[in-house]
Amino acid sequence: MALGEVFVSELLGTGILLLLGAGVVANVLLAKSKGYDGGWLLINIGWGFGVLAGVFVAYKSGAHLNPAVTLGIIASGADQFAPNVDITPASTLVYFAGQMAGAFLGAVLCFLAYRKHFEAEEDEGKKLAVFSTGPEIRSPVWNFTTEVVGTFVLVFVVLSFGNTPHQLGPLAVALLVVGIGASLGGPTGYAINPARDLGPRIAHAVLPLQHRAQVSVAAGGGPGAARVDTTEPAGRKDSDWGYAWIPVAGPLVGGAIAGLLSQVVF
Repeated sequence: MALGEVFVSELLGTGILLLLGAGVVANVLLAKSKGYDGGWLLINIGWGFGVLAGVFVAYKSGAHLNPAVTLGIIASGADQFAPNVDITPASTLVYFAGQMAGAFLGAVLCFLAYRKHFEAEEDEGKKLAVFSTGPEIRSPVWNFTTEVVGTFVLVFVVLSFGNTPHQLGPLAVALLVVGIGASLGGPTGYAINPARDLGPRIAHAVLPLQHRAQVSVAAGGGPGAARVDTTEPAGRKDSDWGYAWIPVAGPLVGGAIAGLLSQVVF
């Protein structure tokens, strides 16, 4: 398979994953959405179905959709990422590039789908939560540990699928992601995927997301001046770059450990 095909496959699959995954978060969190306050389990299920759809779309490239999975496959001692795709530095970079670009694209499409709801939402923290993860209790060492553990489970179990006959296909991965979210997602929001967090976080930083508050100001200044309505940004947009390394480094470490251990266990 040509590396260009790999790039397009991973881009489209990861894009669908992020469009549906970020979309379910937006549906639950943003003001005036019909799914508002739908709860954590709805978010878990939405991400699971996002994985299901993304894996089907990216079948040609093996549907990694996640740099931690790609790294885990390398660490497992495999020779190929997918049929006819040898593991080389070039192919590895193509997988990473497709995943990052796809995650960014999916986040932008989610923004477009919920454009008016982002405008109506005054809480800048909820907007950031649509695009990226964050800890409930900020503790870098333990937040990092949570991401390592969650991603280890993801990659280790995914690598086991090749040795355990079943007829579930992509549904098995989707159910696994729902289970990880329900069991281990509480502390950090379970990024378990560097592209899933970093690509959309970049999108958050560049997209026009600040709430525009209606204010009334004097036209021309001075006592008795006419008043006109205008808009001003309400609150400061913050993409929380200080935390951003954790949902990147933690999953990569967790994926690598899973791959190495799979050589011994499987």
